[in-house]
Amino acid sequence: MYAGTFGATTQGIDGLIIKVEVDSANGMPSFDIVGLPSTSVRESKERVRTAIKNSGLRMKSEKITINLAPAEVKKESVGLDLPIAVGILAAQGKISAEKCREFLFVSELSLEGKLCRVNGILPVAITARDEGFKKIIVAKENVNEALLVEGLEVYAPNNLLELVDFLNDEIKLDAEKSTPIEQPESFIEMVDDFADVQGQFMAKRALEIAAAGGHNVLMVGVPGSGKTMLAKRMSSILPELTREEALEVTKIYSVAGRLGRNEGLMTTRPFQNPNHDASMAAIIGGGVNPKPGQVTLAHHGVLFLDELPEFRRSVIEALREPLEERQITVSRVSATLTFPSSVILICAMNPCPCGWRGDKDRSCQCSDLDIRRYMRKLSGPLLDRIDIHIRVPRVKYEDLSSKRRAEPSSEIRKRVSAARQIQQERLKKYHMFCNAQMSHAMLQQICTMSESAEKLLKNVFETKKLSARSYDRIIKVGRTIADLDGGAELISDKHIAEAIKLRNDLDLDVR
Repeated sequence: MYAGTFGATTQGIDGLIIKVEVDSANGMPSFDIVGLPSTSVRESKERVRTAIKNSGLRMKSEKITINLAPAEVKKESVGLDLPIAVGILAAQGKISAEKCREFLFVSELSLEGKLCRVNGILPVAITARDEGFKKIIVAKENVNEALLVEGLEVYAPNNLLELVDFLNDEIKLDAEKSTPIEQPESFIEMVDDFADVQGQFMAKRALEIAAAGGHNVLMVGVPGSGKTMLAKRMSSILPELTREEALEVTKIYSVAGRLGRNEGLMTTRPFQNPNHDASMAAIIGGGVNPKPGQVTLAHHGVLFLDELPEFRRSVIEALREPLEERQITVSRVSATLTFPSSVILICAMNPCPCGWRGDKDRSCQCSDLDIRRYMRKLSGPLLDRIDIHIRVPRVKYEDLSSKRRAEPSSEIRKRVSAARQIQQERLKKYHMFCNAQMSHAMLQQICTMSESAEKLLKNVFETKKLSARSYDRIIKVGRTIADLDGGAELISDKHIAEAIKLRNDLDLDVR
């Protein structure tokens, strides 16, 4: 007898509906799964067989053939356990095959028949709604995640036997409602505060501008000048995620298996700080079956690369595409997937291997060859994609010993949020969130400069021999500075002057 059910898996950060076709017929007892199943899906044969038996249900000894359609797509998710089990029971007359078609089934099965959580429920639920499904069956631990999608009835039976009784109308199951998640203390209280940073006014101003406009920053300074301390406080001044941004971030963390049990919508911006020995796949994403990397896990948040020249050059150069396109395409034999990567890149580095080049009080021990070798990992095209280049000097004793508390993150965050609100209103018709996302064509429409600002930029462009990309990024930073300056409609010469200084504060020899 034939029966069909519906399950789902993920492709990249999107859901993919899988039709599970089951045929149970007389013949030599066997259990075959076709349709490009992965190893974990092929192993579901033993989980499903044992789960049915331990649930007190009887599976006939017949020739069972299961097809996972579309057949040309490799199936990865252990969440196909449940639709396979339900399909077998429907094909053998234990459940109404008609009733099964009303639901999307997504859950792993334990050997005792319990429904277990799987990764990627949010993108699956979004796809299910978009393709017309009204009801979805998931494990208890996935309920809050599935309920983030409006328009779906979510059911969460405890085990396979309870689900069979529900589908046979022997018991009633109510649609689930989201359970309140115990929230931690306020985000600002949980993270390090800019009030702890003494001095470094230029660096703090640069990070405020970066947070307001979504700009990338490179900080160069001697050891102990506070580069890492500053970068780790970036999260404390970023505005709250909009609902659209939060859904995107939650989808990524759901697929990557980084979403906690019973966790719903993510409310804080991600901060990723990979070690300098991280591989290309770890930073960019990839693997045999491509998964999101750090640059995608930091989407709508911060990617912090400390000691930038210590990363492999190939890894650093691979950042060019995500920084420019705000997405990364990973190509493998099995699939070509595109992951989002709209991040604020914060980089920190020493001016030379020993760290003391340019310091007034300590002499550098590096040879010219050492310095060139150290800097060679940073190409001109990569640096061109970083909007703000600043030098972080050694902190003065007077600043360190001062008892006066510096401006707290909460105050800086108010200015940043106000500037972001201006940008969102300006860019909402383009479906963008901040100035850094603007294209060259949009700059010409949106970013109007005063006559004196244009003259200043022209002079610097021709004197410094800047690239077209540098021209665009200076205007974007100038637009952000104007937004912080009460939302001035016209970008003035003082805004452009500050943007130029922030981009040309360093003279890095990358030859």
